[in-house]
Amino acid sequence: MGRVVTTKAPPYSMFRRVLARASEDRLLLVLLAALVPLLWFTPESDWALHQLVDWKTVGALAGLMMLSRGLEESGYLAYTGQWLLQRVRGVRLLAIVLVLFSACLAAVITNDVALFIVVPLTLSLRRIADIPVGRLVIFEALAVNAGSALSPVGNPQNLFLWQASGAGFLEFMLMMAPLALALTVLLIIVVPLAFSGGVISVCGVAVDVPRERGLFWVSLLLYSPFLLLADEGYAAFAAVGLIVFFLVYRRRLLAGVDWLLLLVFALMFIDVSLLARLPVVRDAADGLLQMPGQTLTAAVLGSQVMSNVPAAIFLTSFSEEWRDLAWGVTVGGFGLAIGSLANLIALRLARQPGLWREFHYWSVPALLGGWLIAIALGAL
Repeated sequence: MGRVVTTKAPPYSMFRRVLARASEDRLLLVLLAALVPLLWFTPESDWALHQLVDWKTVGALAGLMMLSRGLEESGYLAYTGQWLLQRVRGVRLLAIVLVLFSACLAAVITNDVALFIVVPLTLSLRRIADIPVGRLVIFEALAVNAGSALSPVGNPQNLFLWQASGAGFLEFMLMMAPLALALTVLLIIVVPLAFSGGVISVCGVAVDVPRERGLFWVSLLLYSPFLLLADEGYAAFAAVGLIVFFLVYRRRLLAGVDWLLLLVFALMFIDVSLLARLPVVRDAADGLLQMPGQTLTAAVLGSQVMSNVPAAIFLTSFSEEWRDLAWGVTVGGFGLAIGSLANLIALRLARQPGLWREFHYWSVPALLGGWLIAIALGAL
């Protein structure tokens, strides 16, 4: 394999790329645009906006993004995925393997990062077989929402609720395990309805993926100490330590981290906190909390309006029923595509005509089924 020759970019090029991406990030622009009227209409605003941000959660997210990027760039996750794809024999088996792989991966490296690995692998199958690739992507999106619920670091809303609740890592995981497992089983049960029992061949999938063993082990071994520090409330300091480490060890890895996502997350805290101070909004939230299922139902419905991360942030101003909040925003990741940022990422990566409509054909019934499952499990 030949050497890759790179040229040194001007010192301002990375800043220009960030600005270009910011101008194309619709969610970031919406949050910025909403900030002005919210500041104007919010009563008794003290303008200490930085105090509205949960910096422990932002720090934990930053650290996980860096470590996940390290695992991704090592090549071993993509290699593992392709190794799995070589060993399936049928469409349904392929769907079950990808659902389980997506769910397990999301619990470790977050749902968004899992999709950036699984969806491109799935799309590559179009070159070798006539299979419903779009439908596979839909089930992968639903699977990462279900699987990521198991771990406190599996998705941003869990990360926030874990930090906000003060629960221990294992305590939070045990709280989420029944729902995460039940939702994953639900998806597997639905697979025979969505996929035929036809036989396929995936022997043409390439396995010659460049791999960096050192980067893989460094990133993997740093997970445990980082999570321990985050569990003790030192996530922001640990994230700064990781930045310094990677500046010395692998500077280009930091350039591949989606730093704008941190800005989006900080703005979500600010906007949603200001929104929760408005009297009309507080009245609406109180009404939602009086519905059957109370906090859980409010979290499910709120996710359909503002996505599950903002819904989690918003509802903590009105309820401290941590399990119901976490379960509700997990189920709320199903339903409408806006229910979870992971859904939008998957659909955008697939870029297949008509896939948005088909997504809701499967996701809306999954929302209803997930809500009923959560209600039943909560009653046990």
